[in-house]
Amino acid sequence: MYYEALFQRQIDVLHQEGRYRVFANLKRRRGDFPNARIHRGESSREVTVWCSNDYLGMGQHRDVLAAMHEAIDAVGAGSGGTRNIAGTTQYHVDLEEELADLHGKESALLFTSAYVANDATLSTLVKLMPGCVIFSDADNHASMVEGIRRGGGAKEIWRHNDVNDLERALRKYPRGTPKIIAFESVYSMDGHISPIAKICDLADKYNALTYLDCVHGVGLYGHRGGGVAERDNVMHRIHIINGTLAKGFGVMGGYIAASASCCDAIRSYASGFIFTTSIAPAIAAGALASIRHLKSSNVERELHQERAMTLKLRLAEAGLPVMKSPSHIVPVMVGNPVHCKAVTDVLLDQFNIYVQPINYPTVPKGTERLRLTPSPVHTDAQMDRLVDVLSGLWRKCPVANGHYVRIAAE
Repeated sequence: MYYEALFQRQIDVLHQEGRYRVFANLKRRRGDFPNARIHRGESSREVTVWCSNDYLGMGQHRDVLAAMHEAIDAVGAGSGGTRNIAGTTQYHVDLEEELADLHGKESALLFTSAYVANDATLSTLVKLMPGCVIFSDADNHASMVEGIRRGGGAKEIWRHNDVNDLERALRKYPRGTPKIIAFESVYSMDGHISPIAKICDLADKYNALTYLDCVHGVGLYGHRGGGVAERDNVMHRIHIINGTLAKGFGVMGGYIAASASCCDAIRSYASGFIFTTSIAPAIAAGALASIRHLKSSNVERELHQERAMTLKLRLAEAGLPVMKSPSHIVPVMVGNPVHCKAVTDVLLDQFNIYVQPINYPTVPKGTERLRLTPSPVHTDAQMDRLVDVLSGLWRKCPVANGHYVRIAAE
């Protein structure tokens, strides 16, 4: 067989559909976020980043950096092994205790990423509870979908954020059937926020566990950064919460927080936890410093919300197709993968504005978009320039039904 030809044929399909992904080679400069230098071959130039998930800029915070430097100087670079074999340090233990406290749970468990945490935990839960049925929101993240699939148990997909459809699915099973309702707090592509309290009401009524992915909410919502469930005073009704250290907290890694017995069971049975090297001590130290800072400081959260609301308002006033969102996510609809890529190419090549196109399979075909993530450190001047440039592009390129028709270079 001609393996290389087979690989190339699949890549050609992505090019033809306008959804081949190109990585931006960025070099951030300490203290200068959201500015960075983009490298192409031997050349580089400065760009303004408008699509980072370092939502609060904590990846640049002095306390975070100092903690990481201190940890490297104290213990070196890597952890040295899996958690079971030489890879558990005091940094890991302290971070798990801090995360448990953040979410008001008995325990927490660190993973190398929130993707791995979702995949490993959901797939393992099904195996720990024979006959378990998972009720999954239709818009759940790929990591949750993969974990549910790998678990191999029964599943019900309910319409996104539709509690009536969720109840319809729950009614089909006896109360004694083990059940997990899996959903997110903030859906990162549309910016929707789930009706957590109503979902918890159904969990109580039908005897189900609640599994909440709060990846795009931790650090950003709640008086201590515990997420939307903390903001809405329903954290105690969530049985298992999944979060990340890579977005609001600005470092990397993922975790779950739950009861001591639940975390212990996942620790003991989940291959995605057991057989992988633990995160570096410096990473754990940086995340720990970030969480502790955001537990006591609301300055970053308040400014972040103001920046997001201001950008939405300015885009709407300019007549741009900004999608309505109750969260910090600012999506601008394009509706075509080729046009979406063309828009972002022009933004980068001609205006030094970096926004990554969001295409299928991240979003459904026909809903391709720009996904803007203003941070507390994006200035009014940077915001004005972004809106002015987008307005100019939209004026030059006819719009029909809120979607781009074409895009032309200067």
